[in-house]
Amino acid sequence: MAADRPVALVTGAGSGIGREIALVLAAMNHRLVLVGRREEPLRETSSLLSVSDAVVIPGDVGDAAFAEALVGRVLEAAGRLDVLVNNAAIAPSVPIVGTSAALLDEAFRIDAIGPGLLIARAWPVFVRQRSGCVVNISTMGTADPFPGFFAYAAAKSALESMTRSCAVEGRRLGIRAFAVAPGAVETRMLRRLFDERVIPRDRCLSPQRVAEVVAACVRGDHDDRNGQTIRVTP
Repeated sequence: MAADRPVALVTGAGSGIGREIALVLAAMNHRLVLVGRREEPLRETSSLLSVSDAVVIPGDVGDAAFAEALVGRVLEAAGRLDVLVNNAAIAPSVPIVGTSAALLDEAFRIDAIGPGLLIARAWPVFVRQRSGCVVNISTMGTADPFPGFFAYAAAKSALESMTRSCAVEGRRLGIRAFAVAPGAVETRMLRRLFDERVIPRDRCLSPQRVAEVVAACVRGDHDDRNGQTIRVTP
């Protein structure tokens, strides 16, 4: 029965890494809740899934009111929540001298605060179930920031800290948490920032490779790394 299938919420599911994560979790028989800013790409992702009952919820996780209400909407639509993948992000490439309050605010709202709110609202659900899995998509830039990633790397560093806290508080509750930190991934987001002269294709990961690591976390293959940041390189 559909109600017996685990439900996974994936943000930023309209393209790139998020779309591939949705595809691989659907292949693992999860019901998907797809979230992103634009409905059309989410519908396209839904059409590619191996399951036909995905839920599409357009919205911006950087909007606190949307993030606060999202888990409730998932429960209304799907009846449960088992996996939360915080993938939605922005990656502004701006040197330190050009960093503004508005840029810092946007980067942290989307890359850290929104995900933090989703975790906090999903937490009581996971506690009641005595199970749950959080996977936060980070970046190698937290350890080796590319010039211009002052705000982006800092926000993702906060997300990695949240991952560690989730593992500590969730360990006795059956709740697992992982951060997956890839290097450069061949996506439209990457190519908006860097052309192939700066980062050649052969130095990039595929979105599918990142999705495979996320799937392994969800399956339990990396439970010995609960709370850790799993770095993924080409």
